[in-house]
Amino acid sequence: MTGTSLAGRHALVTGASGGIGQAIVRRLVAAGANVTLAGRNGERLEALKASLPPAQVRTIAGFDVTDAQAIARGAEAARAGFGPVSILVNNAGEAPSAPFDRMTPDFWNQVLAVDLTSVFLVTQAFLADIKAHGQGGRIINVASTAGLAGYRYVSAYAAAKHGVVGLTRSLALELARSGVTVNAVCPGFTDTPLIARAVDAIVAKTGRSDDDTRAELAKANPQGRLVEPDEVADTVLWLSQPGASAITGQAIAVAGGEVMTG
Repeated sequence: MTGTSLAGRHALVTGASGGIGQAIVRRLVAAGANVTLAGRNGERLEALKASLPPAQVRTIAGFDVTDAQAIARGAEAARAGFGPVSILVNNAGEAPSAPFDRMTPDFWNQVLAVDLTSVFLVTQAFLADIKAHGQGGRIINVASTAGLAGYRYVSAYAAAKHGVVGLTRSLALELARSGVTVNAVCPGFTDTPLIARAVDAIVAKTGRSDDDTRAELAKANPQGRLVEPDEVADTVLWLSQPGASAITGQAIAVAGGEVMTG
């Protein structure tokens, strides 16, 4: 999908070098947006930037979404590059697994910091910019079907993503009259490096084959497959555009019918 529907708009994407993050960046750039790629891994960010039109892309490395000071520095750098941010995509996250009875407080706190508190911190840092944009302001939180349902062995992740959905709905109501929309995109199991690492961990623990493990994950999707990153990115792009101005407070499952929202 290409076009100029977001021409002149400044979007910032956290976790930009990951599988879903890269797909989102490419969709936003193709729609004409100027995009700031935020993440911790500068080498991967620069590699992504090199594949995109240089005039539309800036990178901010060392953007630790759990560190308020790093976020503040990143916000200043983002504004210096393309001006105020009007589209914020909170995409950074991680999904480690552990049985509940073996989970430590440090494990729990780290997962909530990365997957939930980060959304609070980053959104606060850019909220004034987004509100100033009025009707075109967009906050899009990449959550998960784990924010709509429970899964075994990822209770910390599921709790954090449920929190993201709740935050999304509450903030949408607070900002409704400003014209800013706030939505969550909830992918099911998606074919990304994160899933590849999860598959490797399962194979190491169980001795099952890579193909069998992937097939087991795909069973959760009634379509019998993993979601593609571009399918998540297309949903983010739709929510970013002017035609989605009446869509707010929603948690949209991109999961082949695994979770029915209503």
